[in-house]
Amino acid sequence: MPALVLLGAQWGDEGKGKATDLLGGSVDYVVRYQGGNNAGHTVVVGDQKYALHLLPSGILSPGCTPVIGNGVVVDPSVLLSELSGLNERGVDTSKLLISGNAHIITPYNVTVDKVTERFLGKRKIGTTGRGIGPTYADKINRVGIRVQDLYDESILTQKVEAALDAKNQILTKLYNRRAIAVEQVVGELLGYAEKLRPYVADTVLVLNQALEAGKVVLFEGGQGTLLDIDHGTYPFVTSSNPTAGGACTGAGVGPTKISRVIGILKAYTTRVGSGPFPTELLDEDGEALRRIGGERGVTTGRDRRCGWFDAVIARYATRVNGLTDFFLTKLDVLTGWEQIPVCVAYEIDGKRVEELPYSQTDFHHAKPVYEYLPGWQENITKAKTFADLPKNAQNYVKALEDMSGAPISAIGVGPGRDETIEINSFL
Repeated sequence: MPALVLLGAQWGDEGKGKATDLLGGSVDYVVRYQGGNNAGHTVVVGDQKYALHLLPSGILSPGCTPVIGNGVVVDPSVLLSELSGLNERGVDTSKLLISGNAHIITPYNVTVDKVTERFLGKRKIGTTGRGIGPTYADKINRVGIRVQDLYDESILTQKVEAALDAKNQILTKLYNRRAIAVEQVVGELLGYAEKLRPYVADTVLVLNQALEAGKVVLFEGGQGTLLDIDHGTYPFVTSSNPTAGGACTGAGVGPTKISRVIGILKAYTTRVGSGPFPTELLDEDGEALRRIGGERGVTTGRDRRCGWFDAVIARYATRVNGLTDFFLTKLDVLTGWEQIPVCVAYEIDGKRVEELPYSQTDFHHAKPVYEYLPGWQENITKAKTFADLPKNAQNYVKALEDMSGAPISAIGVGPGRDETIEINSFL
């Protein structure tokens, strides 16, 4: 039975929450496999809007088991607050499972993230300041705190002591900050233990047994392909692997179990934070995309940088993820333009380049080469089939499909759960 990976094919914020929620009613498990509460998914159900940061979008689908995998970093206070908010709105969160091997974002990780970013000044990466990067760094340095450590006070204390030995030196001597007390951190973390206990499980075993039993499992990436720590626009990236390979390591499922990999593409391009962005618009068109598309970060609250669709990036995402399908979102935002530019290649040092340059220097200097496609004026939010779209909108979708290298199997024509055209079933 199918195991599907759903991920962003640009810089994130492509509408993964809507896509995951659309599939949520047809799958048995939805799994977050990387990232932390630096991600943000907006899901609209009827007249209700839900902003999710750490929880898998499938938590809004009755009958679906949401899972936070071992590759995720968890801020317990944020998680419990998010659960409480959903419970108050009548959402059943009792099925949530959290991997005991997921790493904990500690208070000192958040402190280090904020002071480091501030210290970098103009060289800052543009992090969310939520301790994500320092937590992954602790994981790699083997001084991280895992969820399972909350249930052994002696082990927890030893690990916090080991982590703070070095961090307090940095905080006090480099950043002129006050040292953090071990007992304060241990006490705070122990306070979360019993509240989290009902959710903690061996999720690797649960997921593999589910697949063996014929259940459908959907793996949900938290950020986009171009923010991948290995395959993104380094160093302006996240600290984990939102690409398809990350689903295997971040959830403990072998690659032979995965049957489809679905990339989410916005009908234009956005990114949050610092870093190169060839098609970025700093004019009225960019402001119009931002206004009409409601382009403000769900987690950060920052305005997103906006630009025209970049087919070079889409082709790259197809390659590094092995994409089998695309879900194209926010097509309705482009209604009203007489012509819509699409970036089909870059010009770098006077040469036309049709694939993403591996050199950061080249990518930083890349200038978009545009083709111009006819726009449409008709409202498309009520379209239920591909044939319902205006001819120019159909041609735009077909052009993007040809340029991107994988079939577009669904199209978002509005923010609502039912405002989606399904061309080919993902299941």
